[in-house]
Amino acid sequence: MTVVDLSEHAEEFNADPYAEYAKLRAAGPAHQVRTPTGDEVWLIVGHEAARAALADPRLAKDWRPPLAETGYEELPASSNMLETDPPQHTRLRKLVAREFTPRRIEALRPRVQEITDGLLDTMLAAPGRAADLVDSLAFPLPMTVISELIGVPDLDREAFRVLSNQAVAPRDGDEGPEAVGRIGVYLAELIEDKRRSGPADDLLGALIRTRHEDGDQLSQDELIGMAFLLLVAGHETTVNLISNGVRALLSHPDQLAALRGDFGGLIDGAVEEMLRYDGPVETSTYRFAREDVRIGDALIPAGAVVLVALASAGRDPERHQEPDRFDIRRAPQGHLAFGHGIHFCLGAPLARMEGRIAVRTLLERAPDLQLDVRTDELQWLPGMLIRGVRHLPVRW
Repeated sequence: MTVVDLSEHAEEFNADPYAEYAKLRAAGPAHQVRTPTGDEVWLIVGHEAARAALADPRLAKDWRPPLAETGYEELPASSNMLETDPPQHTRLRKLVAREFTPRRIEALRPRVQEITDGLLDTMLAAPGRAADLVDSLAFPLPMTVISELIGVPDLDREAFRVLSNQAVAPRDGDEGPEAVGRIGVYLAELIEDKRRSGPADDLLGALIRTRHEDGDQLSQDELIGMAFLLLVAGHETTVNLISNGVRALLSHPDQLAALRGDFGGLIDGAVEEMLRYDGPVETSTYRFAREDVRIGDALIPAGAVVLVALASAGRDPERHQEPDRFDIRRAPQGHLAFGHGIHFCLGAPLARMEGRIAVRTLLERAPDLQLDVRTDELQWLPGMLIRGVRHLPVRW
């Protein structure tokens, strides 16, 4: 099968991958591709094929058994539920889910509003009535919320932001693992400090103490891995939900006007449309074929690396009518922006809450908000995992 080279025009693909995804969907649900960073993987496109792949136990998350010879380095931060399969995944998720409850998340609503208000107080007082929305709101809001929830309020957030970006959107093959390793060292020290200082009423303290009915609890590496996953995934996705969503609204004045006219009735649907239309996670994290897997006419060989294109699923005309049209009144169809199956995003309720509060409050307080950048001037994050821009200049 011919390898589709997405690295040939990497910058253009990163800026707008949707036309390429449409071509791939028309040709079949599975393709061998060279990613913008030069890796050769199998890519699953289209809603139904993606949904099936996300729930297919033949596509494993744990890279260790099939890829033991490839030189992948096992780091403590890798000991998390996103990189494991049942029964280990079931065990880890159960231990975390009992602390990451809807009640705990709902209790955060006043604090999310308070943080949003404070950030906008500062942003809207900026000289020149202009700011970078990523620096002013989209990054510090979810970073502050997840830091406080986990129990790292004094985190050096700017330094962590750099490492987190390097981990999820590396510019070369060495940058990602190095950043993951450095975050792991920091978290190991943090966990040890928390053990010494005694019980704390935060998520990391609860995870240190938590035991299942049979006495099971998280090991040191599992604690590091879980803290890494919650801290990185708990802010990176929401940063880009907010910035991508606001960019979509400001680029579609009719939809922006409709939302302003009925926040109460439309904000929930608007956030779902932001997730479908240009969501923050472009592809799933790696999966690995346990055995030969046939998808459509393609035979994915055992051991192959597989990516599931969530962004392509969101624009599939077989699932969504006029998929390239941004329509906040769109009838709910269900999207895959938070994944599907046993790895469905545990933090989806928190991300939705933050997105609704941030977007509504921003638009209420800056009624004449506009983009202050041309589309061709935007700097897109590299790679195919996180979809978003480094900066989003706005004015009001």
